[in-house]
Amino acid sequence: MSNPAPERTVLFLTRDLFFRAKLDALARAAGARVVRAAPADLAVVELAATDNAIARVRHLLEQGVAVIGFASHVEAELLRAVREAGAVAVPNSQIEEAVRRWLGQHGPVDSPP
Repeated sequence: MSNPAPERTVLFLTRDLFFRAKLDALARAAGARVVRAAPADLAVVELAATDNAIARVRHLLEQGVAVIGFASHVEAELLRAVREAGAVAVPNSQIEEAVRRWLGQHGPVDSPP
């Protein structure tokens, strides 16, 4: 008898409630549980909506949380700084695909490939 895989947890730090609801649905469909605070397996951070975004990302990374940050494509310096801190950083247009990809790679062990 195998032990069930631990449930993945995702934290969304976004200011747009409608977009957050869309990301919540995406995560839940992949079998993840959405949490309101760290610890989490993944944090998705809207960089422009977060005071001291780089410090926030570093703090999450230090806690062992994988981070995907996103911002407007014109915020190239901010996206680069997040990457240099050790997180994934994508423009707004790519965030849904980045979350899907992470959830697919880190989904429950007992889920079909």
